[in-house]
Amino acid sequence: MKLSKVLFALVIATTVSFVSCKPKDSDIQAAIEKALTANPDFAKATVAVADGVATISGEVKDDATKTAIETAVKAIKGVKSFVNNTTVPPPPPAPVVITQDDPLTQGVKDAIKDIPGITATVEDGVVKVAGTISKDKWTMLRKAIDALSPKKVDGTGLTIK
Repeated sequence: MKLSKVLFALVIATTVSFVSCKPKDSDIQAAIEKALTANPDFAKATVAVADGVATISGEVKDDATKTAIETAVKAIKGVKSFVNNTTVPPPPPAPVVITQDDPLTQGVKDAIKDIPGITATVEDGVVKVAGTISKDKWTMLRKAIDALSPKKVDGTGLTIK
């Protein structure tokens, strides 16, 4: 009987020592947090650990950083598995580029819209007018175009009646 009690006590002691050797979730989380703060690219990431499963959340700058976090976390002692819930923000939209001719082109379109038979193009600040127009309407159109401050008004394609 005494031998079985000693053997039983030895089994209990061994089991307790194995269980107590397992890292606690709080220790694992602290180690991961330390790894995350060591890298500025991981600054927006957060961690939660439950039963040795590390879940990382937050925003990272790119997919390479997302992969680097996974590598860093998996290297921490006691991490059984890893859930990567980090997100990569979409790229910013391309800036809208408005050339200097865009507002001028719109202004010229507005000026000629009610004058049939007249076309106008804008290139590098120069307005080229073509078509057939009366002298009175040309005077009025020229004033409207000049008010838009183009570099030049080219009327070589214009017929004035």
